[in-house]
Amino acid sequence: MDAAQKLKQQVKKEFTEYLTLHKCRKTPERFAILDHIYSIRGHFDMESLYNSMVDVNFRVSRATLYNTIQLLLDCGLVMKHQFGGNISKYERAYGNENHDHLICTLCGEVREMTGDQLTTVQLKNIRKFKVSYYSTYIYGTCSKCIHVKRMEMKKLERGNQTKQNKSNGKQT
Repeated sequence: MDAAQKLKQQVKKEFTEYLTLHKCRKTPERFAILDHIYSIRGHFDMESLYNSMVDVNFRVSRATLYNTIQLLLDCGLVMKHQFGGNISKYERAYGNENHDHLICTLCGEVREMTGDQLTTVQLKNIRKFKVSYYSTYIYGTCSKCIHVKRMEMKKLERGNQTKQNKSNGKQT
């Protein structure tokens, strides 16, 4: 059995235990949603999750999807992110490397930076605390937006220069 299958087995076991403990129904739809989430990588929103499940011919209502996501959040198998804007993003909690999120405040793009570059020193300072995972949010401007801003500034400068030249030409 490969690592992905072992991971799916582990999260299915944890979800089953959670549902039993909280006296929730163990429906095939809930387990299909869990399996689907652990088959994809990266962030997703509810609409993209719904569409990807429809694409693989799995019929699930949006209500079931929202209710199941809440259960998965409660039992710690899925993480919720608010990167800005009004759309929540989610990702699986297990099987991800520790990573940081670089969020562009202009276009909303979210990039992941893996590895412990930013937090190695911070994690060394934590005493008597077992870290399960971490996530860091870093807000700024992505290189595409910086480039667009530079081009806009150059265009404005050229426009101002042209106006100034015309203005100077009229006065002489």
